[in-house]
Amino acid sequence: MKTSLYTGTGGVDVVGRRKLWYGIAIVCILISFLAMAFRGFEWSIDFEGGTRMSMPAGELQVEQVEDTFIDATGVTPELTQIVGAGDSRTLEINSERLSDDQISAAREAIFDAYQPKDASGTPTPDAIGDSTVSESWGSTITDRMLLAVGVFLVLVFIYIALRLQRTMAIAGMLALLVDAIVISGFYALCGFEVSPATVIGLLTVLSFSIYDTVIVFDKVNENTVGLFDSHRRTFAEQANLAVNQTLMRSISTSVISALPILALMIVAVWLLGVGTLKDLALIQLIGVIEGVFSSIFLATPLLVGMEGRRKKIRQHTAAVERVRQGLSPEEDAEAEGDEASSRGSRRVESPQRINPGASWRPNRS
Repeated sequence: MKTSLYTGTGGVDVVGRRKLWYGIAIVCILISFLAMAFRGFEWSIDFEGGTRMSMPAGELQVEQVEDTFIDATGVTPELTQIVGAGDSRTLEINSERLSDDQISAAREAIFDAYQPKDASGTPTPDAIGDSTVSESWGSTITDRMLLAVGVFLVLVFIYIALRLQRTMAIAGMLALLVDAIVISGFYALCGFEVSPATVIGLLTVLSFSIYDTVIVFDKVNENTVGLFDSHRRTFAEQANLAVNQTLMRSISTSVISALPILALMIVAVWLLGVGTLKDLALIQLIGVIEGVFSSIFLATPLLVGMEGRRKKIRQHTAAVERVRQGLSPEEDAEAEGDEASSRGSRRVESPQRINPGASWRPNRS
């Protein structure tokens, strides 16, 4: 088994178990839809609009700072959290959009109560930063996000249809759609914040997934050249061989891609506390794992299922099975043809009519 994986000789029956992969995909899709319907997404202020205040965490307690913020502004924050680790820990307060007076009141109250320090270690109100995004800006960002995803999907479909086959483009897009649904559902289920960096990361991992799918499809295309001139393997078997021939490459590429992403999460997020890099690294890590599943265990089985509906593919598969049974690939057709020919050439002799009143003798004229 291990040797066949490295040599690509068909060690894993991916296509033959496609009902199993379909079942797994359907369960994941259902869970994702339920998560999106009942939990929804945690949109960042870049999409919904609002105000974010941040300061060095130091020895601050989230609950205490939140209470001080509420007392100063009369607004309950949507999210108060500490990100990062060590000296780079930062306390963030996300709320609805605040006026300048409310921001000033919150900054003054928090500084008076906790004396946050800047990078030089000096207590100052300037250590408390703020950023505000209007609702119109958030709406514009959302529209551009949807436009970017739509354009990406259309261009990918056109490329695969022109480069390979139309059925490959449809199978690839269906697998890509599953990627997007499952990743979105995972974010909704876990309550991760969706930011512009998340969308950028999503497009990145979708590109990675479709790249891996195109590699497999290209191998399927190569293996099925002259398919109908031979009766050694069916289309499904050639497609399964293509998956096995690219399996170790896909796994190796995914592992190599995941390593720097993990390093990014550990260094940039846990040590430095950079929120944007956290969003980018998290979506990429989830997407790489999901992309491997869809490109290997979903896209090619979908392709085989669609191609298997074609009459020519069905006839070729039946011919391969006849050859394996020791029969001629065209034996059934030839037998039907011979039977029809014999029916057409068979002549029916009508009996001689004999006059009952006459006697009959041989050679009588």
